[in-house]
Amino acid sequence: MRVITQHRAGGPAVLTIEDAPEPRPLPTEVLVRVKAIGLNPLEARLRAGEFPLIGRPPFILGWDISGVVEQARTWRLRPGDEVFGMSLFPRAANAYAEFVAAPALHLARKPASLSHVEASALPVVGLTAWQGLVDLGGVAGGDRVLVHGGGGGVGHVAIQIAKSLGAHVIATAGGSKREFVEGLGADEVIDYTAVDFAEAVGDIDLVLDTLGGDTAERSLEVLRPGGHLVTAVAEDDPELAARFEAAGLRFSGIAVDPDPVALRRLAELVDRGELRVHVRQTFPFERVADAHRLLDAGHLQGKLVLTV
Repeated sequence: MRVITQHRAGGPAVLTIEDAPEPRPLPTEVLVRVKAIGLNPLEARLRAGEFPLIGRPPFILGWDISGVVEQARTWRLRPGDEVFGMSLFPRAANAYAEFVAAPALHLARKPASLSHVEASALPVVGLTAWQGLVDLGGVAGGDRVLVHGGGGGVGHVAIQIAKSLGAHVIATAGGSKREFVEGLGADEVIDYTAVDFAEAVGDIDLVLDTLGGDTAERSLEVLRPGGHLVTAVAEDDPELAARFEAAGLRFSGIAVDPDPVALRRLAELVDRGELRVHVRQTFPFERVADAHRLLDAGHLQGKLVLTV
C-alpha cells in the first residue's frame, strides 16, 4: 500500500509518499480500506517538530478516517461495513495511508447521509466539541454558551451541538466568517477583529475555547458566578486554572480521546439533520503537501480532507 511519511521534521515538503506493508489487524481490530482522511492543525505542528507527541521521525501522521472494512477480527463490524472514526489518539494511528488497522471500538458505522469525505472530517473535531460541551460542560437547555473560533474545525461543530442541546449560542469569528457562522445556527456572532468580546457579552454559563492565547484568560470576565471555561488549547496551564478557581469559576481542559458512545451520538445528530461538517477543500492523496500549506496558514473555515 501507499503511505505518506516523513523522515525529518520540517515544512510540508518533508511529506513523501512511499510503499509500505499492509497492516495486519489484531484481535478486536479491523482493517479499513481508507476512502478519505480528515486533516487537523495538530498534524502540521507534529510534522514541523514542535512537540514529540508521537516520537521522532520517521512516522505516519493522521487519526481521522472514513472507509470500508476490509477484514474484521471482531464481532462488532463486518467486511463491507462503511465506518468512520478517530483511532488510538494520542498514539500514532498511521492514518495517512491507503489501509489502516484500528480497534473496532474506535470506529462507528458511517451515517448514510454523509459522504466519506464529510465523515472523515468529523471525528476529532466532533469528539472534542462533544466531550467539552456534554461530558465536561453538561450543557443543557437555556444555557448561554460562548464558542471562541466559531468558524474553525471544532468551533463550527460545537455551535451545532450546543444548539441541539437547546443552548443560546454566541460565537466569536472574523468578519469574513459571519454569514457562515450564522448559518450554523449561532444566535449571536461577535467579530473579534472589530469588537472586544469581553465588553460585548456577559452572564455566560460555559465558554468553549478553541483559540488559545489570552482568549481563555479574558473569558474570566464574561462568565457568570460559578460559570465554566472548557479549553481545548490551554488544558495544561495550572496557573490559569488557579485563577479561575480563585474567582469561584470552573476550569477544565479537554484532550480528546476515542469514544465510541459519543461517536454514535454524533452520527445520530447527523442523521437527524442537526449536524453537518463543513469541508472547505479536498486534496488528492498525492497533494498532501499543498493541504499542509493551508494548515500552516491557519484561520481555516471548516476542515481539509485528503481523498484516497
